[in-house]
Amino acid sequence: MNEEKDMADARTILAGYRASIDNIDAALIHMLAERFRCTKAVGVLKAEHGLPPADPAREQQQIARLRQLANDAHLDPDFAEKFLNFVVREVIRHHEQIAAANGVTKTG
Repeated sequence: MNEEKDMADARTILAGYRASIDNIDAALIHMLAERFRCTKAVGVLKAEHGLPPADPAREQQQIARLRQLANDAHLDPDFAEKFLNFVVREVIRHHEQIAAANGVTKTG
């Protein structure tokens, strides 16, 4: 009987963790969507002014900043950098598409 109660308690705790994870995942998706709305506006501005889609100096600043944030939050900085690199690659791809639609080549 005690084992059944322990298992039921564990399932209840697990359900609570999973509900929290689901809420965090939803928040991440909404934050990424908002981030991409902002980066789209940046891409349009760059295209309108003939600026290149990528900004390596800005990217390096962001990597350093997010690595420090990750470290402060006890998150693996390497993971944070990989995640940022993935997001930045997608942003640059979007900026290149916007630039191409505005008649700007990758070289500016």
